[in-house]
Amino acid sequence: QVQVVESGGGLVQAGGSLRLSCAASGSIFRLNIMGWYRQAPGKQRELVADITNGGTTNYADSVKGRFTISRDNAKNMMYLQMNSLKPEDTAVYYCNLRNLGLHQYYDYWGQGTQVTVSS
Repeated sequence: QVQVVESGGGLVQAGGSLRLSCAASGSIFRLNIMGWYRQAPGKQRELVADITNGGTTNYADSVKGRFTISRDNAKNMMYLQMNSLKPEDTAVYYCNLRNLGLHQYYDYWGQGTQVTVSS
C-alpha cells in the first residue's frame, strides 16, 4: 500500500509565495512519477506539474515561470514552490504518486490541501 500526504497550503495575498510538500510512503516503485494537481470549485482537476524519478519535469502553461517542482528521492518527498501567486491559482492541490508497472500504472492520491490567493 502507498500513502501520500500533502502539507503547506494556506491563505496568501496575490504576488506572494507558498511551498507545498508531499510525503510518500509504502511500496513505491523504482519507476514512478510524482505530480501536483489542482481542482478549483466547479472545475475539473488539472495537472499543475509533475516530475519523474529521474528528475524530468513537466508544467502546465499557466504556471510556467512561477512554480517549481522538485523531489528528494532519498526521503520520498516532493515539493512545489509557488511564486507570484494569482487569485486564479486558488484551488485544492493534490499530490499524486504514479507507480509505473510493466504493463500498467497505479495512482495514489493525497487528501488535498487548500491554497487560497486573495486579490
